[in-house]
Amino acid sequence: MRRVRFALIAASLLLLPLGGVGESPTLASERGPTPAAVEPARSSDQPPHRIEAKHLPNPVRVHPKVISGGLPDGDDAFRELQALGVKTVISVDGMRPDVATARRYGLRYVHLPHGYDGVPQRRAKELAKAVRELDGPIYIHCHHGKHRSPAAASVACVAAGMVPESRSVAILEFAGTSPNYRGLYESAREAKPLDAALLDQLAADFPEAASVPPMAEAMVAIGHTHDHLKLVAKAGWRSPPEHPDLDPAHEALLMREHFTELLRTDEVAQEPEEFLRLLRESEEAAQQLEHALRAWSARGAEAAPPDGVGRAADRISARCAACHERFRDVPLGEK
Repeated sequence: MRRVRFALIAASLLLLPLGGVGESPTLASERGPTPAAVEPARSSDQPPHRIEAKHLPNPVRVHPKVISGGLPDGDDAFRELQALGVKTVISVDGMRPDVATARRYGLRYVHLPHGYDGVPQRRAKELAKAVRELDGPIYIHCHHGKHRSPAAASVACVAAGMVPESRSVAILEFAGTSPNYRGLYESAREAKPLDAALLDQLAADFPEAASVPPMAEAMVAIGHTHDHLKLVAKAGWRSPPEHPDLDPAHEALLMREHFTELLRTDEVAQEPEEFLRLLRESEEAAQQLEHALRAWSARGAEAAPPDGVGRAADRISARCAACHERFRDVPLGEK
């Protein structure tokens, strides 16, 4: 069964068409209060500000009830959250939360992951309901605390009516979210207050750990980005005329983040070293592709793409082909 999962991932990673184009590729098991008992947090005009913390990466208070930051790692970090009065921790990262340590400090963990390409509408509603109804203060985190968590906190607070729309993008900028993550900024810009009745009626489980395996989520995201990269490759590594919204370097960045996220999951960490090696080399190649595209764009991108673009794409393709041979193209009786 493990090799079957590998086959699905490897199939979604196949970038063979890219190479050479354009060259000269409480506990979560407990429900929160019923909607009728919820007293919504009030809107705040207070701008985001940093919190002094020794063990929490990039903590930023977005609202009196909501703090955005990075992964709480170990007892010192959870002790610091406890000292800040935090009652609920929401992870938007793909990594499995450290529920056991959180419990020791009386903290409830909720796992609502999303990617670097933006906050999906359904996830935005769940996050809004969470910040509105769960016990606070609430600490929303990703890994580094600079990209996904500020976006999630911004979208959630705007949607819940806790932060004015005019501050949505400022939260990301203040937290240091890279402008390269255009999807996160778009989610913040497009966030709107949701009707309270809609949030009251929204069914939300608020699990300690997301039930959807990280691999499955990654396959969907990788397949989506793969389609975009094929389009920009066919356009000579430029934004396709029919899709001017696709920025080649940004799509390469998203692909690299997909690989990075997979490598950080518990499920992948226990797989054979050969698979991990191929994944790491694909991550490195995607990063090289991004850097080559950004350097080329900075020079004006008037000539043909540099050799580095094609070499990086070819490296990804070669690793995918090797993964297919080892983990997909195997007789059923051997799986």
